[in-house]
Amino acid sequence: QVQLVESGGGLVQAGGSLRLSCAASGSIFDINAMGWYRQGPGNKRRELVAATTSGGITNYADSVKGRFTISRDNAKVYLQMNSLKPEDTAVYYCNAKRSWPVYDFWGQGTQVTVSS
Repeated sequence: QVQLVESGGGLVQAGGSLRLSCAASGSIFDINAMGWYRQGPGNKRRELVAATTSGGITNYADSVKGRFTISRDNAKVYLQMNSLKPEDTAVYYCNAKRSWPVYDFWGQGTQVTVSS
């Protein structure tokens, strides 16, 4: 099992920045990718970006490309969010993927609210 603990959410004005952090514990050697998803009000949970254990980074979602940056340090993953917009308001979830058997682990979610 893998446990994920997120931190760093909050309330920020449009144009501001936040940095989310996620720390993994437990069977971290089973993880092959860690990343971030978000779920806005009335929307499905959507993947933003992920970083693989081998150092690769998946494509950023178009909605955050150029504004958000993922970084990973072993069992921790970060999401630097700049130029935040009200439409970025959502619950942000840390995700860890296990390749075999295939499984997704989730953090508890952290609320990000961007005021206009």
